[in-house]
Amino acid sequence: MSQAASQQLTPTGKLLAMLNLNRAVASAHEHVFEAVTLTKESPRIFGGQVLAQAIMAAYQTVEGKNLHSLHGYFLRPGDVDRDLSYGVERLNDARSFATRRVQAYQGGQPIFSCITSFQSVSAGPSHSSTMPENLPDPESLPAAADLLGHLQVPVAQKVAFGRPFDVRHISDPVYIAPAPEQVPTNMVWFKTFDSLPDNPIIHQAALAYASDYTQLEPVLRQHSKTWLEPDMKVASLDHAMWFHRPARADEWLLLVQESPSAQDARGLSVGRIFTRDGVHVATVAQEAMIRLPEYRDR
Repeated sequence: MSQAASQQLTPTGKLLAMLNLNRAVASAHEHVFEAVTLTKESPRIFGGQVLAQAIMAAYQTVEGKNLHSLHGYFLRPGDVDRDLSYGVERLNDARSFATRRVQAYQGGQPIFSCITSFQSVSAGPSHSSTMPENLPDPESLPAAADLLGHLQVPVAQKVAFGRPFDVRHISDPVYIAPAPEQVPTNMVWFKTFDSLPDNPIIHQAALAYASDYTQLEPVLRQHSKTWLEPDMKVASLDHAMWFHRPARADEWLLLVQESPSAQDARGLSVGRIFTRDGVHVATVAQEAMIRLPEYRDR
């Protein structure tokens, strides 16, 4: 896609274009797909993008089964201006389950590697978590554009107007100011700004994309830090996701997060995702590196 054509797309349109992978010449052991990066908040590729594109690549090699889990590692920073491709290796095809390894490549080097597992529809016992009660409606909360749109800073403008998802914090966001209370929790409503096609695969991939936005925030809240903390360095290390039930990413979803531990310049966050009517649809976990200047000499 040309730069001029991509500039005509809405942020959600760019998301859909990024999820449209093109099949390339296969290698000896991998199916290969080419991808593009259209959302460029920073020089590094957003982790949620590679999660979503890895899902789209894996699905092109599986028939009759649905993705139920993904476990991945971010190996190297991705460059938003370099060519990006995905290789999918068939690890297992059984009657009920199928397993694929997916790797994202730039310059011949893997920047992300994950295992994805798929399952055919099966009957079995069922239970789920309960969504918190008495929460404010998402429509009553400020959007990122309301909070950051007045700041004439490139990164603030990109967060305010360039993201495909409308993310609304239930507690005060930590974009530019620390949380009023030191608690290792966070809750946000989120959905795409525009409607998505009915294809459930696209909604799973979009859900994975959005799951990477606020995973570090419970850690930041507990330690009175903001996304603009001077000299702070952060990087996602790994990401795991379990898909329990179908959900639309273009309808309001609630992400309830907590950080059970932070140590050795790493913070762990676990989140549960619910539909607006309380159905638990997915669980996500991520560990991230967080380096702060006050610990540099320790």
